Amino acid sequence: MDFTFDFTEERLALCIPKNKEPDVWFEALSEQLPKFAIVTPPRVAGFLAQCGHESLDFTALSENLNYSATALDKLFSKYFKRAGRNAQEYHRQPEKIANVIYANRMSNGNTESGDGWSFRGRGIVQLTGRANYTQCSKDLFSDTTLVDDPDLVSEPEYAVLAACWFWHKNKLNDLCDKSDVVTLSKRINGGTIGLADRVHRWNNCIEVFEQDL
Repeated sequence: MDFTFDFTEERLALCIPKNKEPDVWFEALSEQLPKFAIVTPPRVAGFLAQCGHESLDFTALSENLNYSATALDKLFSKYFKRAGRNAQEYHRQPEKIANVIYANRMSNGNTESGDGWSFRGRGIVQLTGRANYTQCSKDLFSDTTLVDDPDLVSEPEYAVLAACWFWHKNKLNDLCDKSDVVTLSKRINGGTIGLADRVHRWNNCIEVFEQDL
């Protein structure tokens, strides 16, 4: 399947302006998006807008877990303050924090297993948890590639592939066809956090794709 419009590196650069390597991402996107029917202006706009918001224009490819003790007690009180765990012992220690907040869920093991850190959020839609890495790898490669080497999801080719997998799995092309940015955002984020930016990005992409460049 081919793009239904002239998708170029120049247009991509205007959609993810903070990214200094649009050429790298253009190569990955050009190769992978058509495989998942993300080829029309609304579908590509939805993909770039949502993934661009989640990853700061494809620049933040690994979850930032560098929280202070105060933030841990406030944001993750279930695992720290209310659980009787001393947040100060985890202050600004991302690996230890990940192994606590992601333990015993999403098919991760306990805190000692290290699964929380190994399968932390990566890529342009933040693939998270052993279960998601496993299913994504199985569906895309019919093996355990991403489980054996989770850091691959931080590389452009695999980051795009994992995002396309998520996109297809959740039937997000249908929402793009309806220009339903609100529901699209909820499917990705679980709510409407950052909705204004997501809408702005969508509108910008649509405008860029309509320009005669």
